[in-house]
Amino acid sequence: MPLLGKGNKFKVNQPKIRIDKVVVERPPQSKPKPRPAAATSSSSARSSPVTGHRPSPKPSSSSSAAAARNKSHSPYPSSSDERRLDRKRKAGRDGSGGALSRPSPVSDRVAFDKDSDNEDDGWMNLDTRKRQRRGTADGRFVDPNRKLRNARAFEGRNDELKFIHATEVASLESKCVPVMGAQKEDVAIELQYPSLQPRERFELVWAKDKIDAVEASIRIVRHVAETYLTDEEAEPFTNQNTGLIRRLEKASNRNIQDLAGFKSALHEYNETLLGLVEDGVIAKNLDNMHELPRNLVAFILDQVYDRTVAPKVELLSKYENGTDYVYGELLHPFISKILVEQTKMTSDQVFVDLGSGVGNVCLQAALEIGCDSWGCEMMENACNLADAQVDEFTSRCMLWGIRPGKVHLERGDFRKNSIIHDALKRADVVLVNNKAFTSQLNDDLVRMFLDLKPGCKIISLRSFVAEFKSSHNVNDVGSTILDVEECSYPEGYVSWTNAGGPYFISTRK
Repeated sequence: MPLLGKGNKFKVNQPKIRIDKVVVERPPQSKPKPRPAAATSSSSARSSPVTGHRPSPKPSSSSSAAAARNKSHSPYPSSSDERRLDRKRKAGRDGSGGALSRPSPVSDRVAFDKDSDNEDDGWMNLDTRKRQRRGTADGRFVDPNRKLRNARAFEGRNDELKFIHATEVASLESKCVPVMGAQKEDVAIELQYPSLQPRERFELVWAKDKIDAVEASIRIVRHVAETYLTDEEAEPFTNQNTGLIRRLEKASNRNIQDLAGFKSALHEYNETLLGLVEDGVIAKNLDNMHELPRNLVAFILDQVYDRTVAPKVELLSKYENGTDYVYGELLHPFISKILVEQTKMTSDQVFVDLGSGVGNVCLQAALEIGCDSWGCEMMENACNLADAQVDEFTSRCMLWGIRPGKVHLERGDFRKNSIIHDALKRADVVLVNNKAFTSQLNDDLVRMFLDLKPGCKIISLRSFVAEFKSSHNVNDVGSTILDVEECSYPEGYVSWTNAGGPYFISTRK
């Protein structure tokens, strides 16, 4: 089954979202970057903050226009490029048909605008940006029972922890080239995560569609400072003049390329953070938190995806149009809106994704909500990639010191899977990306919904209730058991089109 298509870059001003004629104005946000036309009900805005932002996106039937807009030909962006990129990514993370083939998701990165290298629009001024506040949600519901700290991550270093180091994706050995004037013997760096677990190995190299160690380093430091530390504790990281983030940004500016300064600042970050971890500061702060910022959720999910699915994304193109075997993703902002804002899921609830593809949505639900997360997929290649994602996801959460909800992924036809049927009986929210499902499969789903408990919410791209009554559907099961609300999603919420469209929230009567 071919990929349904590609997502779009976030626009500067977010589109309005209409739900039952109620218009919700959201803060300005950039347009989403393209992502793979992903799994039947997968999510993940593939605007990965850690992969090749320096080149233009890899062309495809739907990405040539984006590639043409990419005006930065240097393998290293200007300071204004970095500032613009960070604003777009931060906005995109807080937001989150016909078939088009999609290149590797790591190639679908932003295109840079040509700005003066001397331009200073305040991107490096940390005080001009609202810091993520621990334990708050800007007016959104926060689950007070959510426990974020992964106790095992702080009990001691586990040298046997298996995860995919960045060097396994981007390195000199994989034909990447050194950056910042580094010689071959100077490219190796390591990054400490906010836990006692091993550091991740990176190389200061560049290649199109590969993980970008320079950018990844800066973003990891920023996430640690903004999420895991109080303002006072974060001062050595965020100080506008002497902070580690400022030093890393200045050293990586293409007009400076201070390799020694970059590595020195990174070494100081590693030692400072490790000290905070060993002193119990990080664990204490996590214990006082009940939610993760959306941009960190997306960043972690992207780290997982870029190390597991992205290198093998071509496997997802083996789908058939006109069948139930169609692959398309619901992106990070869409899933956040559904789970956090509309259904207000909590960590003691159960989420089920019917047609879970590579598992993106299940992982996001487990990480962002902390709930019990179930999925079922019948396409073998997608199932194999989903298993790889779960393994990497588990290790990544350990690195970040986070305890996610449990993830259970089943293989096969969800209509015949007894384990999924049992999960549906306990489900509080069910997701079905049935945009391309056949009528027969949608009818079968309605009969499965007879077992849902009252109040269970079903999110779908097509309604399960017939629009018009006739002699043939007057006893329509869907209208008998479901109350349906039609909503609208804006641009950048799905992978197969840049346009917005309808979706439906059905409640089991």
